Amino acid sequence: MPSPTEIVQSAYAAFGRGDIPALLELLTDDVEWTHHGSIDLAYIGTVRGKPGVARWFGHVAELDGIQVFEPREFLAGPDHVTVLGWERTKALPAGGVFESHWVHVFKLRDGRISQFVGTYDTAASAAARAR
Repeated sequence: MPSPTEIVQSAYAAFGRGDIPALLELLTDDVEWTHHGSIDLAYIGTVRGKPGVARWFGHVAELDGIQVFEPREFLAGPDHVTVLGWERTKALPAGGVFESHWVHVFKLRDGRISQFVGTYDTAASAAARAR
């Protein structure tokens, strides 16, 4: 069985290819997916289940033109992985560009991702959307 880090890296690889169905296959059916933030965007909040996560990624595609997305450091435990990363994104439809460090925490169960919690610089995102 792949390690927790390998599973999470596979999820990022699928995201990088735009292969959301492959990413969804790495999740438990009852996955809980939360993105924290202080602005009102469709992907801020919590969704549950694979269909909810699929919609969540649809909102990301509608609102964020990700130009660079770099998972930089993987910190793993027996059933969780914390990832530190960075991105440059064009806020859609406004067109402003922002850069942000981010933190993603994944919990795993039986070789699949069962929980995700993420956060990024929502002040930078809001400023790019106000342009």
